[in-house]
Amino acid sequence: MPYDFKIQRRVEFSETDMAGIVHYSNFFKYMETAEHAFYRALGYSVVMKDVDPPLGWPRVHAECDYFKPLRFEDLVEVHMLVKEKKSKALTYVFRFYRLNSDREEVARGSLTVVCVAHVEGAMRAVEMPKELAEKIEVASVEALG
Repeated sequence: MPYDFKIQRRVEFSETDMAGIVHYSNFFKYMETAEHAFYRALGYSVVMKDVDPPLGWPRVHAECDYFKPLRFEDLVEVHMLVKEKKSKALTYVFRFYRLNSDREEVARGSLTVVCVAHVEGAMRAVEMPKELAEKIEVASVEALG
């Protein structure tokens, strides 16, 4: 489905803090990893150098709420859903689930990104490419929960 994407990964030791739990900043890296994999699954990249002008997707908003800790070697699923699609921007929600023995939600985040053109060293918001926009759908209210 072009509004729903999932990846799984193991928590690495280097991602944990002195208390042995995943440092909060790594959840933003996990969101970005899922977003990049989503674009690749659609046949694109978040860095679109092969179009004129080149396009990119900087973040204009990011947040994450934490419910339970993740620890070294936990198996985590990052579930990304497209919450909103505008002509120049996308908003995603992310749900993080620990999958060690049962599926338990441990955090929830969101990102808003804007399609920008890189022209003469500056960025300006532009409409996303039609071919890409046609491949991305907004998740239903039920899926977003």
